[in-house]
Amino acid sequence: MNLFEIKKIVENNPMAFATVSENYRPNVIATAFVKIVSKNQLLITDVWMKQTKKNILDNKNVCLAVWNKNWQGYKLIGRAEYFVRGKWKNLVDKTKENKNEKVKGAILVKISRISPLH
Repeated sequence: MNLFEIKKIVENNPMAFATVSENYRPNVIATAFVKIVSKNQLLITDVWMKQTKKNILDNKNVCLAVWNKNWQGYKLIGRAEYFVRGKWKNLVDKTKENKNEKVKGAILVKISRISPLH
C-alpha cells in the first residue's frame, strides 16, 4: 500500500501526529492540511508547533493516525525532516490553506509503513 491509495482519507481529515523526544517522552498533536507529495512522502505545515519541532530535530521517528467519519483509517510510520527554507518550505508557503497563516516551517515525512487502524 502507498500514500496515493489512501490520499482521500489523508488529505481530507485531521491527523494525530506523534513524536518522541530524545529522552523518549511522547508528544501528540492534531494537524490538518497534510499534502501527499509522492507515493511514500507527505508534507505537513508548521504554524504553531513547538514540542513537535524540537522532537523532530532530536528524534526523526514519527507516527501518524488518520481516520474518516466511518472509522476507516490508517497508521503511518516514518521519519521526519524539518525545513525552514527551500523547496518544501516554499510549497507550504504557497498552499491555499496556509494563505492567512504565518508558516514557520515544513515537515517532510518519509513513510516506511502503512497499516489499517483496528
